[in-house]
Amino acid sequence: MPQIPEKIHELTVGQLSARSGAAVSALHFYETKGLISSTRTPGNQRRYGRDALRRVAFIRAAQRVGIPLATIREALSSLPEERTPTREDWARISVAWRAELDGRIQQLGRLRDHLTDCIGCGCLSLETCVLSNPDDVVGETMAGSRLLPIRFPVDERTGEQRADDRTGESACEPVCEPAGERAD
Repeated sequence: MPQIPEKIHELTVGQLSARSGAAVSALHFYETKGLISSTRTPGNQRRYGRDALRRVAFIRAAQRVGIPLATIREALSSLPEERTPTREDWARISVAWRAELDGRIQQLGRLRDHLTDCIGCGCLSLETCVLSNPDDVVGETMAGSRLLPIRFPVDERTGEQRADDRTGESACEPVCEPAGERAD
């Protein structure tokens, strides 16, 4: 890893990339998302403060645990400009993220535990499918897919909705069959 002399207070994008391990394109992306900032030289080249090294490390660590960039940006915006995030900053911010991560872990656990049920079904229309429709209230009264009623064109002469020309079904009939009458 190339060493940067202490007297150099600004880094080129190449130096920041080499020291942080992040690709130049990732650094540009972080900058467009407001996660890091740079100044421009008279030749329009980017220069990053040395604090960008710690900020990039902070961003990459947060991304590895699944924190969205918008949440990372919000956390970094709570820090003073041109100050590196400290161990105390990381501890304070990570406590706030803990509940979100715990929720994701629970969701992934449910996914793991019910995955074989849905794959066995093949159509993701189990009576109670925690994967395709986890908060399904209709599943208590109906089985099968939960589709919205189809809206067929209105007949211009009568002002009424026409039936499906292919099946002759009315547009307002429910698509699902009642619970207990499922044909497996």
